[in-house]
Amino acid sequence: MNRRLHEKRQGAVKNQEVGMFENTLYYGDNLDVLRLHIKDESVDLIYLDPPFKSNQDYNVLFAEQNGTRAAAQIKAFKDTWRWDRVAERAYYEVYQAGGRVAEMMEAFRKFLGDNDMMAYLAMMAPRLVELRRILKPSGSIYLHCDPTASHYLKLLMDAVFGPVHFRNEIAWCYETGGRAKAHFPRKHDIIFWYTKTNDYLFNYNEVSLPRDFSTMHEVVLKDEKGRIYQRNIKNGKEYRYYLHKGVLPNDWWSDVQALNPAAKERLGYPTQKPETLLERIIKASSNEGDVVLDPFCGCGTAIAVAQKLQRKWIGIDITHLAITLIKNRLKDSCNIEAKRDYEVVGEPVDLSGALHLAHEDRLQFQWWALGLVGARPVEKKKGADKGIDGRRNFIDGKRRDEKYMIFSVKSGHTGVKDMRDLGWVVEREKAAIGVLITLEEPTRDMRKEAAGGEFYHSDYQNTKHSRLQIITIEELLAGKKLDLPVLAQRSATDLTFKKAPKAKSKVVNNGSLDFDK
Repeated sequence: MNRRLHEKRQGAVKNQEVGMFENTLYYGDNLDVLRLHIKDESVDLIYLDPPFKSNQDYNVLFAEQNGTRAAAQIKAFKDTWRWDRVAERAYYEVYQAGGRVAEMMEAFRKFLGDNDMMAYLAMMAPRLVELRRILKPSGSIYLHCDPTASHYLKLLMDAVFGPVHFRNEIAWCYETGGRAKAHFPRKHDIIFWYTKTNDYLFNYNEVSLPRDFSTMHEVVLKDEKGRIYQRNIKNGKEYRYYLHKGVLPNDWWSDVQALNPAAKERLGYPTQKPETLLERIIKASSNEGDVVLDPFCGCGTAIAVAQKLQRKWIGIDITHLAITLIKNRLKDSCNIEAKRDYEVVGEPVDLSGALHLAHEDRLQFQWWALGLVGARPVEKKKGADKGIDGRRNFIDGKRRDEKYMIFSVKSGHTGVKDMRDLGWVVEREKAAIGVLITLEEPTRDMRKEAAGGEFYHSDYQNTKHSRLQIITIEELLAGKKLDLPVLAQRSATDLTFKKAPKAKSKVVNNGSLDFDK
C-alpha cells in the first residue's frame, strides 16, 4: 500500500471509537470501506462468498479481455470482473508491496496472462490483504467458492495467511441443480478455513452433531451420573461414546442442503446460501458479542444469522439493491430497522448526496430511489417495452385483492411529456397507480398533469387517490409519503420483497443433547 493511502486510512479510523462501526451496513467498494472504516484486528470472524462467472465454460472464462473499461463493479446477480486498467492497477499495487503475495500474483500472471481469471485474482488479492489486517489474532476467515477458481484462491490464501494457518478445505455437498451427461454432476462448493494465528477460537461443542446410536450394536447404558452412552470393547479395553458430547461433522458437509426454489427463506437472490450453513460457521468460530464481517454480503444471509445468534456484524455491498434487500430481511426476520437499530453508511442522506450518486452511477441511483418507496427494480429484457423502472405490490379493497403500482425514476431533465408517458404506461399495464420519482424539481405543467389525472378508488375505506403521482427525491428524504390507501401502506413491502421468516425465539445449539442439565 502506498504511503498516501496508508495515511488516509489511518486518519479515517483514528477518530473512530471502539464499537462505532458494529452492526453497520456499508454501501460501496469493500476495498475502500475496509481501508477507510475498519480498524486493525477488530473483527473476530470473516465470511465471504465473492462472485465469479462459474457458469461459463472454460474457453469463454479465459477469453482475452483488452481495452479500457470502467472500474469493475459487482452488479446485482452478475459480476463484471474484467482485465482492464482498474484490474491492472490493483495488480501493480500488490506487486509493488512485495512479499509472498506479490510473488504469487506474478506467478499467476505468467501462467494465466491478462484475462478474466487474472482480473478476478488481482481484485481479490488486495481485499484479502485488508481482511487479514482487520482480523483479530484469534480470528478465522471462511472463503466460500466453487471449483472454478478454488485452486487459485487456495494458493492466494496461502500467500496472504500462510500455509501453516490453513485449517480445512470444506466440501459443501448438495443435491440441487441441473444434471450432466458429459461429465460427473458438479454438486459441491469449497469453503476454505484459515486462521490468523495458531491460537484461534473453535467451539467444538457448538457444532457437534448428536451421535447416531442406531448404527451401533452395543447396548445403551447409563454411567454413575446417569449420562447415556454406548460401550465398545476393543482388545479388552472399554470405550464409551456419550450421547451428550456429540461428534464433529467431517470436512464434507452433506447434511446442509442448498435452498430449493420453494424454500421459505428464499428471497429470490440467485446465489443465496442457506442459513444453516452460516449457523455452523458462525457458531464454530465466534461467541456471542463477537464481530462478524461479510464484505460481499449480497442478500445478507451471514448478517441475518449473526444477528439471530447475538453477534455484532458488519456488512458491505456495492449495490443499493442488495442493501435494500438486506434492510427488508432484517426487518422481517429480526425486527430491527436501519437508523433505529443499526447504521447504513454510504447511502445519500441529502439532496447533494443524491446528486453525487446520480452523476456517479445512474443505475445505482435508480435502485436507491426505488428502495426509498419500497419498490423493487424491474428486470429489463431485450426487446421489452420501456417505461417501468420499478414495481410495488399491495393488497386493497374489501376483498383484499392484490394490486400493483409502477414507478419511473428520472435523474436528469424532466418535462410534462414524462408524466404523459407514465400515464400511457399505467393504462397499458392496467396498474392501479403510477409514480414518477424525479431528482429535479418538476415543472408546474408536470404537477398540473398529475393533478388532472384520474383517481384510484379504494372501497376499503371509500377513499380516492391520485392515479398519477409525482414525488421528488428531496421530498422523500424529508419524509413525504406517497398517496396510498391504508392497506397499501401496510402491505406493499411484504408483497414486493419476498418476506424472510421470523427468527425463532430461542436459538438451540446444533443438536447438542446434554443430559447433565
